[in-house]
Amino acid sequence: MGEEIRQLNPQEVWSYFYCLTQIPRLSKKEEKIRAFIVNFGKNLGLESVVDDVGNVLISKPATHGMANRKSVILQSHLDMVPQKNSDKLHDFETDPIETIIDGDWVRANGTTLGADNGMGVAAAMAVLASQELQHGPIETLFTTDEEAGMSGATGLKPGLLKGDILINMDSEDEGELFIGCAGGTNGRMTFRYHDAPLPSDYKGFRIRVTGLKGGHSGVDIHLGRGNANKIMNRILYQGQRTCGLLLASINGGSLRNAIPRESFAHIALPVARVQDFLDHFSILSSVIKQELSAVEPTLKIEVITAELPVTVIEQALFIRFLNAISASPNGVMRMSNEMDGLVETSNNLAIIWSGNGAITVDYLFRSSVDSSRDDLAIMLKSISDLAGAESLFDGAYPGWKPNPDSPILKTMEEVYYKRFGNIPKITAIHAGLECGILGGTYPDLDMISFGPTIRFPHSPDEKVNIASVGKFWDFLVETLKSIPEK
Repeated sequence: MGEEIRQLNPQEVWSYFYCLTQIPRLSKKEEKIRAFIVNFGKNLGLESVVDDVGNVLISKPATHGMANRKSVILQSHLDMVPQKNSDKLHDFETDPIETIIDGDWVRANGTTLGADNGMGVAAAMAVLASQELQHGPIETLFTTDEEAGMSGATGLKPGLLKGDILINMDSEDEGELFIGCAGGTNGRMTFRYHDAPLPSDYKGFRIRVTGLKGGHSGVDIHLGRGNANKIMNRILYQGQRTCGLLLASINGGSLRNAIPRESFAHIALPVARVQDFLDHFSILSSVIKQELSAVEPTLKIEVITAELPVTVIEQALFIRFLNAISASPNGVMRMSNEMDGLVETSNNLAIIWSGNGAITVDYLFRSSVDSSRDDLAIMLKSISDLAGAESLFDGAYPGWKPNPDSPILKTMEEVYYKRFGNIPKITAIHAGLECGILGGTYPDLDMISFGPTIRFPHSPDEKVNIASVGKFWDFLVETLKSIPEK
C-alpha cells in the first residue's frame, strides 16, 4: 500500500521516501533505519561511518570541475514521531506507514507520516545516488534520536565533520529560509502517593477526552489547540470540589514534543452525588467544547460507567496535584520582539500518568532566549515546591542565534530569486532544530535550514504538500551547483 507515491515528481526523492515509510524508525529504536542507510552508502561505494552515538556520515566527492567549492554538509534526522488515532491498529516498531495521496498532499492512514524528517533524509539520499548533479564535496549527516532528546546531535564529537556549510533540511515551510530556532528543556514534576482504600457506597466511572488535533509542540503551539491534560484537570478539579470525586488513575499524552490529544481517568464517585456530578459534567463539557469549537470541532468529552476501583490516590495528594496542574502554564508565554509572528517562549504540558505510587507530569519548555527558557523552569519548580512534589529538569539544548550576514543565506536568496522569481522569507522557527547544538560543537559552520511544506507534524494529521517537494528539490539542486569557491 502507498507505492503510488513513487510516481510523484521528483521521482528520485519520492522513491526514497517510500523506502523510508517501509522501515520502522522510532526515536531510540533506529537500528533498522541506520543499517539501511549505511548499506545504501556502501552500495554506492561511498565512505559510510557510524559514530559512537549512532549518527551516520556518508561522504561523496565533488563532481568534475567542482572540487574547489566549499564543502557542504546536508543534515537530517533518521527518527520520526509515533502518533496514531486511538481507533488505528498500528505497531510503529513493526508496521510500515500507509501513505495516501489526498489531492495536493500526501498523508498517512491514521498515523504520523514521517515526512518530518523523512523528506530531508530522502533528498540527501537522492543527492548521494545521483550521477548527474553538479556539486562540490558533500557530507550527509543523518542524526539519531532528534525527536526524543537530540542525543545524536549532542553526542556528535568535534573533528568528524569537515564541511564549511551546514544545510539542515528539517524545516516545514517551502519558500522560507530559517536562520534561527528555539532551545528547550525537559521538565518533570512527580507526586508520590499511597493507595487509599475506597470508602463504601461509591460507584466507578471513566472519563475520556479524545478527538483533539494535537500537533507539534513548537510549530503548532500558537494555534490555540486544546490540551487534553488541561481539559481533564478542569473536569477532575470541579468533580473533586463539588461532588467528592476520587481518582484511581490518570493517563494523558504520550510525547513531550506533541500537544496531548487524549486523556483518560478512572474515578470513583459517592453514589449519592453521581447525578450531581453528571449534571455538572454536562455543563462544563459543553462550555469547554464551545470554547474550543473553532479549532477543535471533533473534541469529545465523555463519562462512562466502569468497574469500581479497588484503591484510589490519597485525597490530600490528589488535591495538591489538581492545584499544581491548574497553576501550570501551557501554550504561548511570549511572542518575539524581533520577528513578527514568531513565538519566543512556550510550555507544553505534555504527559501525565499515574502508577507505582506516583503521578508524573512531563513538560517541554521552548524559547529562543535561553534566560526566558530557564525562568520558565524556575516557575514550574516553584509550583512543584508549593505542591510538595519533586522536580527534575534535564535535556537542555541551546537555541540557534540568527546570523543575517550568513554567506550561505545570501547565496540561497540569490538562487531562489533566479529560480523562482521571488525572494524567500527569512525567519526563525519555534522548534528545536539541531543547528543550535551542532553550532556549539562546530562554531565555524555557516548554517541554514529549509524544507518542503509540512503541516501538523507530530500528529496523525501530518501531511506534506506534493508541489512543495518539487520546489524543495529544485532549490537544493541549484544551491549545490551555486556553492561559492573556497
